[in-house]
Amino acid sequence: MPKRTDLKKILVIGSGPIVIGQAAEFDYAGTQACLALKEEGYEVVLCNSNPATIMTDTSIADKVYMEPLTLEYVARILRYERPDAIVPGIGGQTGLNLAVQLEKKGILKECRVELLGTDVNSIEQAEDRELFKELCESLGEPVLPSMIANSMEEGLKAAEKIGYPVVLRPAFTLGGTGGGFADNEEEFRTVMKNALSLSPVHQVLVEKSIKGFKEIEYEVMRDANDTAITICNMENLDPVGIHTGDSIVVCPSQTLTNKEYHMLRDSALKIIRALKIQGGCNVQFALDPNSFQYYLIEVNPRVSRSSALASKASGYPIARVSAKISVGMTLDEIQLANTPASFEPTLDYVVTKMPRFPFDKFTDANNSLGTQMKATGEIMSVGRTIEESLLKGIRSLEIGVYHLYMAKFDSYTAEELMEYIKLGTDDRIYAIAQLLRLGVKEEEISKATKIDMIFLRKLKNITDEEEKIKAAPKDESVLYEAKRMGFSDKEIAYLWNMSETDIFAMRKEKGIFPVYKMIDTCASEFESYIPYFYSTYEEENESIVSDKKKVVVLGSGPIRIGQGVEFDYSTVHAVKTIKHAGYEAIIINNNPETVSTDYTTSDKLYFEPLCTEDVMNIIALEKPEGVIASLGGQTAINLAQPLMERGVKIIGTDCDAIEKAENRDSFEKLLSDLNIPQPKGQAVTNIEDGINAAKRIGFPVLVRPSFVLGGRAMQIVASENQLRHYLKTAVEIDEDKPVLVDKYIMGKEVEVDAICDGKDVFVPGIMELVERTGVHSGDSISVYPSFSISQKVKDTILDYTKKLGLGIGIVGLYNIQFIVDQNEDVFIIEVNPRSSRTVPFLSKATGYSLADIATLVILGKSLKEQGFTELYPAEKKRWYVKAPAFSFSKLSGLDAYLSPEMKSTGEAIGYDNKLTRALYKALQASGVKIQNYGTVFATIADDDKEEALPLIRRFYNLGFNIEATEGTAKFLKENGIRTRVRKKISEGSTDILDSIRQGYVTYVINTRAVLSEDKIVDGGAIRSCAVQNNVTVFTALDTVRVLLEVLEEITLGISTIDA
Repeated sequence: MPKRTDLKKILVIGSGPIVIGQAAEFDYAGTQACLALKEEGYEVVLCNSNPATIMTDTSIADKVYMEPLTLEYVARILRYERPDAIVPGIGGQTGLNLAVQLEKKGILKECRVELLGTDVNSIEQAEDRELFKELCESLGEPVLPSMIANSMEEGLKAAEKIGYPVVLRPAFTLGGTGGGFADNEEEFRTVMKNALSLSPVHQVLVEKSIKGFKEIEYEVMRDANDTAITICNMENLDPVGIHTGDSIVVCPSQTLTNKEYHMLRDSALKIIRALKIQGGCNVQFALDPNSFQYYLIEVNPRVSRSSALASKASGYPIARVSAKISVGMTLDEIQLANTPASFEPTLDYVVTKMPRFPFDKFTDANNSLGTQMKATGEIMSVGRTIEESLLKGIRSLEIGVYHLYMAKFDSYTAEELMEYIKLGTDDRIYAIAQLLRLGVKEEEISKATKIDMIFLRKLKNITDEEEKIKAAPKDESVLYEAKRMGFSDKEIAYLWNMSETDIFAMRKEKGIFPVYKMIDTCASEFESYIPYFYSTYEEENESIVSDKKKVVVLGSGPIRIGQGVEFDYSTVHAVKTIKHAGYEAIIINNNPETVSTDYTTSDKLYFEPLCTEDVMNIIALEKPEGVIASLGGQTAINLAQPLMERGVKIIGTDCDAIEKAENRDSFEKLLSDLNIPQPKGQAVTNIEDGINAAKRIGFPVLVRPSFVLGGRAMQIVASENQLRHYLKTAVEIDEDKPVLVDKYIMGKEVEVDAICDGKDVFVPGIMELVERTGVHSGDSISVYPSFSISQKVKDTILDYTKKLGLGIGIVGLYNIQFIVDQNEDVFIIEVNPRSSRTVPFLSKATGYSLADIATLVILGKSLKEQGFTELYPAEKKRWYVKAPAFSFSKLSGLDAYLSPEMKSTGEAIGYDNKLTRALYKALQASGVKIQNYGTVFATIADDDKEEALPLIRRFYNLGFNIEATEGTAKFLKENGIRTRVRKKISEGSTDILDSIRQGYVTYVINTRAVLSEDKIVDGGAIRSCAVQNNVTVFTALDTVRVLLEVLEEITLGISTIDA
């Protein structure tokens, strides 16, 4: 039936800040859905608290509320806006849970708001494990034997009845949080305790473990007419037991027989018909590799992480179609590029998804994989064969690896490798390749890993090909064969003892270049032209090169800590501006989760690795006017120099300017020429120089590798021993990789994003950070406009910003971080000659679209021509606060202590006319539990005790109970604060951990001295216990101060009548 005309206004709920398990794929889905509903003529109201994304741009919906995603705020928006309906299935688990709460609390009924798409009963049937089990059993579909437990005793009984090994899954949590395997009672107790505490309803499912089965997913779609289709199916290379978000996934499935494929497809369609799903849905199966026995693992009655991958892999826009189905349209009425949406896509290529992990940044975090997702992002690669697709995927990941080879495994023996691959880890596939090179049989590897033989044979094909290449240097036919299999020029050069440019020259001379194939939904059965391409070494090129003037924008690759969806925001804006200016806009990127890789965003999309070779191949074909490298984060910036050396025109900030900002020596020279102060420091290339430099500068010093993003491996060290340890373990130090040693200055941190056109500079806003220097700016709470610096300091900052923009030669966006010490002296920490993490937040707070202004500047339209005549416009009257969101509970072993190394995965925004209220909203939106009662547990370093005293007194006056470790407690008691003493963990007591686990501790305040020699063991144990029990930890007193201001604003005090 045609779309409904009784609906006028529709509310869409987003997914909030990015955490592990719920990343940019929901931003992509939400953007698509909002645009699809607007396209059909509805008024769209959006609620989402994530400032980093395109979805919360005012152009995407008619009204955008960036309020915290809690029942209280969404209910207020409902009562105020009175929409006719709400679309719940697009904001991930967050959006779905909120919609169910609104229904249960009767708010939807009160406001006469209808839930569109799949109804609440169906959502509950899919989400509630017991109901789902009953449904499957009634349909004759096999589900795992399982029981629900609400306590430890019930759990132990269930496990005995089902039989070990078992797997535990807490109800209503995201990305498998708190789940795990148990092989015996002892393991069971540990995992169960954690699982019970993490489930909001204290309910845990205990089920039979099927580790080692194949994991298969089907992405399916159904409308109200009961038309149901399969969009594509996917197969995990890793067997069941590793979260699908952490597995390497291929699409379509590669090892299923025809019978298995249809058996699972029929089951998936049967289940979504029974659930009466309307829209997209994801069904996960476990299949026994040795029989036709399968189990339904779960059904996600919403757009999921896999939907983004399935959309990009097949060219079928799942979220867009789901949104249209929710307003009553049917699949045969919804038109895609050239076929109705009721056609099942067919794929004539292999897609590989590979996860991007944060372990290169967090060397202490445990890198073994299980049912708890740990990846922060992913890449997708497309090829004609599994081998080609996999090798393109490996070099898209940007983990310093450009082939199925990791140098760290060179020193392992076959026995050590066999031991290593038993556990799933982020780098297991490279260990397997090394085993194959050592001649170990695929059968043995398959036995140890449960990875299907077909995949292992494909890996063997790659290692065999290496031998062939080695044996025939400079052979043209071998070169062509290697390129067809997906080998990079760099790897062939390594095997032939040549340079990468030699191989490129040889290919050019022999005319060995890839062709570009189109990704369309129908394997070219119908005439169609969808401008969405991947490369392969074959005959026919399907990418039609137009004669328009073109600009290529380099994307930012996979999402990782320090380089998130914020860079995609800038990329998408740039593309729109380039199209508007009359150029053809071309994007090169490989991240399936984002809006920039939706083929409707740009004029042409190339889904390729962001490596010099792959980008050069596209440039050779398209011959653009120029390439923009300043918007795709450090990924794109790193490509600027090698591309320029190969004759490509980089428009915007050029390589000389990048070098001036990023090379330590040239940057220092520039600062002294401009007479701008910087903390004393030096770049060193060996350990002894480092020690001498630090002695001359004076401890404490800040050390970090040169050329980094997101403060990777940055540390404050206080003594020679610590520095020696750091230089030996944390970084590779040599002539090519200098390490910077700087004086650590205590002060306020201030940040600006600015635009320079070569003559003028425009600074839309100055942001002040709540935490002092020493906490990475991405992990600090950031406030616009600034709240405590004087006009004199602002003038100095603006003066330095202008001088630096012009002095470096920036054309476009740049970002500067400053320190302001207590004498109001301003120092420069660093200049980033590119768009930064704060661009979306600042654009939304100030109302100036920075990425658009900068793109016009890059295309040659000056700031004056755009109407920007002043350096710094009037500040806004409202307060805007950006608060970080962390995923500590997902990464076991990662310390929650905030340091110069960035740890947050996302951010949330809060805004209000009063600063404390804006802070309150931002903290709520970022997931900090704000309670104005309970117990505060404190363990404070001696240096901080005086400063902490008035803060803890304020908690005491608000009516909090205070607990502390002995030293801290003694100090507090001497100062008249009633404190309960808790014995130290290192003295064998579990007092502290017990009080955190019992659930009455609301906040933990834990600081450690910069000058402390040993990392205090107790502090780490307390922090990790707090994280596991979902208790908020503060490691910076500045954050505590902000929290107190918020609590005092919302709490009414108590006192005696005659006080």
